[in-house]
Amino acid sequence: MMYDPENRLTDAYEPEVGTIPSDAKGRDEENVTKTGTTTVGISTEDGVVIATDRRASLGGRFVSNKSVTKVEQIHPTAAMTLVGSVGGAQSFIRSLRSEANLYEVRRDEPLSIHALATLAGNFARGGPFFAINPIIGGVDEDGSHVYSVDPAGGVLQDDYTVTGSGTMVATGTIEGNYDPEMSIEEARGLAIRAVQAAAERDTGSGNGIVLAEITDEGVDIDRFDDYESAE
Repeated sequence: MMYDPENRLTDAYEPEVGTIPSDAKGRDEENVTKTGTTTVGISTEDGVVIATDRRASLGGRFVSNKSVTKVEQIHPTAAMTLVGSVGGAQSFIRSLRSEANLYEVRRDEPLSIHALATLAGNFARGGPFFAINPIIGGVDEDGSHVYSVDPAGGVLQDDYTVTGSGTMVATGTIEGNYDPEMSIEEARGLAIRAVQAAAERDTGSGNGIVLAEITDEGVDIDRFDDYESAE
């Protein structure tokens, strides 16, 4: 997608992920609940850590909810974050979870994480889901994986990734501290510091943290009102 100064969805410097424009279909950014958000995914040899803040806003200016759980399990050993419009993200998660469950029932084995991420990209590109930019983290027989899915359906894998309005601050925190050989406990601490740093500067992020630890044994999601309790 080429940059269009009249279209905020293509603006690389727009601080909100997936700003919702008013249009003929009745979507109005002033009344759409968005997560704004900072979401972090870090891959280690032991598993994956995903961390997010807990704030949702209306129009990017009013905090509409302080206790949003922005991480959902979508697969026996995978989870996904909510980024962008809350309605679109929730619908996206339900659809992806249903397809993953259906695959497991039909094939008697879970979908690989790569296939899950590819399916997510196909949904984002061709479906009705509007302004989403989630992280998918999971573990399968090939190891630990972290993917980001952009609103146009692009799927990128990396050792770690950050999405949401707090991306720049959180990425800077991780960049100088990430170690490919770090343990999952060390990755947890780094993810907490990244979300906390973003919340200090990004108005779309804050109100605590949600942490998901994903291993070959499953997904464990915890919620904390403050960062000290999460460590």
